[in-house]
Amino acid sequence: MCLAIPTLIKSIDGQQAEVEIGGVRRTISLALTPEAKVGDYVIVHTGFAISVLNEEEAQESLALFAELEESWAAEEAAGEFVT
Repeated sequence: MCLAIPTLIKSIDGQQAEVEIGGVRRTISLALTPEAKVGDYVIVHTGFAISVLNEEEAQESLALFAELEESWAAEEAAGEFVT
């Protein structure tokens, strides 16, 4: 299973960008999305931006990830979490 996460581009230097994921900044490659610009949301997988999203799509995805995180935390606290 693959997981690709929407991230916000904070700065660009050539084909690399600094992005913010959940308050953590990382450097990623823009080799596959040369059209991306500062302020765009991109889908990141294994250190590469693989597509550009509009803000609405990105926020919907991030909200779903937050719901999953809350659900897992509640299950774990209740002793119901199965790995």
